[in-house]
Amino acid sequence: MNTERANHGISGDRPSLALLDVGCVPFERSRAKGSFGAVLFLVAILCSTNHSRADEGGVSFWLPGTFGSLAAVPETPGWSLAIVNYFAPVAAGGSVAAARQVTIDHLGSTVNVSLNANLRSNSGFVEIDPGYVFATPVFGGQFALGMAGIVSRNVTEVSGTLTASAGSPVVTRQGAIENAITGFGDLSPEATLRWNSGVNNWMIYATGNIPVGQYASTSLANIGIGHGAIDGGGGYTYFDQQTGHEFSIVTGLTGNFINQSTGYTNGIDWHLDWGTSQSSTRELQIGVVGYFYDQLTADDGCNQLLCPFKSRVAGVGPQIGYVFPVGNMEGNVNLKAYWEFAAQNRPEGWNAWITLSLSPASPAAASPPVVTK
Repeated sequence: MNTERANHGISGDRPSLALLDVGCVPFERSRAKGSFGAVLFLVAILCSTNHSRADEGGVSFWLPGTFGSLAAVPETPGWSLAIVNYFAPVAAGGSVAAARQVTIDHLGSTVNVSLNANLRSNSGFVEIDPGYVFATPVFGGQFALGMAGIVSRNVTEVSGTLTASAGSPVVTRQGAIENAITGFGDLSPEATLRWNSGVNNWMIYATGNIPVGQYASTSLANIGIGHGAIDGGGGYTYFDQQTGHEFSIVTGLTGNFINQSTGYTNGIDWHLDWGTSQSSTRELQIGVVGYFYDQLTADDGCNQLLCPFKSRVAGVGPQIGYVFPVGNMEGNVNLKAYWEFAAQNRPEGWNAWITLSLSPASPAAASPPVVTK
């Protein structure tokens, strides 16, 4: 059974899960309802030319849940293709919405902005991830390269009460703003090196973000994240083909480059993805997946009203996978879903992944199915 190739960009961010920014937004770039648009116009007037850059609002390059079961198990050499359909309706409170607003508005330090609002984002994407696994060993392991790109549809909305002041006047209004965007996201190259010894499998990986996706610092909704990033780490998989028992864990760190549009730099992120499963036959896999995400260092360029601004979230949920023949190739369809909890300065909700991968058939495909007792 091949590994699930649900790599970013899978998260991430990569496409971002929470693509909502609100504040000094030109009217032609957003859809204002009622008098709320007039308030935003007033805020734009109050904005100082001496900008105090603000937090990116809990949007990270790494998309939690990128790796799952069998992550470190070597694959069959040759070309492969993974297509990932991802959907995530998320929500957040006023702290995240306020951070997004300050980011977009480039508000001066003399402008006080508070937002008592509900933030909601319905985002989804289709990722296309071609890759190649080399047959020639590298440092005794199996080397693979891939490049992921996405097409995304994102709809974001913030509704509630906005208060803005620059000494005087103080203006408070209620209303809602919504923005939608469809287009291409950033590109994410990836390299992996895997080793196998019986039931034990190890992996190291390196990936990153090339910021070529649709992004504007003044836009309410974005697909790209507006800056480059580098991520690397390692993982382990225990997989006993005789019993069908499997457990995988992958952890890594993300370093972020400066967002040239906002002068903002995200802190260092730590993430851990895990999965455990049981194969009742060679074709069917059922199990549980989860993740932890935590920002280790504070962002640079954060508005003094919001600093230090660190984000974290955790998730857990079920998974099921099925392997089937496709001519001389092998297909693998995997469905997994996560319920998120313990979020801080980051939108949370639930997300679902449907991954269809095609790769060269493994030698085990010619042997009888393994049935566990």
